[in-house]
Amino acid sequence: QVQLVESGGGLVQPGGSLSLSCAASGSDFRTSGLAWYRQTPGKQRELVASIAARGSLNYAESVWGRFTISRDNGKNTVYLQMNSLKPEDTAVYYCNLRWGDNDYWGQGTQVTVSS
Repeated sequence: QVQLVESGGGLVQPGGSLSLSCAASGSDFRTSGLAWYRQTPGKQRELVASIAARGSLNYAESVWGRFTISRDNGKNTVYLQMNSLKPEDTAVYYCNLRWGDNDYWGQGTQVTVSS
């Protein structure tokens, strides 16, 4: 069974930084696509950043140049480094793993950007 465990959320002031981690188990991590999504109340979950098994990257325009997604296949972990955070980045952030035709989700971690 695939499990994703996220960590690293919290409260940060505007302009600050946070790093999220997502540890995976139960899949062939090296062949899996990975992504971070976020969701705010009343809105659809949106893609923040993704990294394919071969390493190609994709970012939402709203986070381009501020967020960096990376993966460590040796640790079965995907990261999201978030810099220059803005109040509009406030959301629950979810880790996503795509393995074959299936999508798996973490439990979500709250990120709040506020002074």
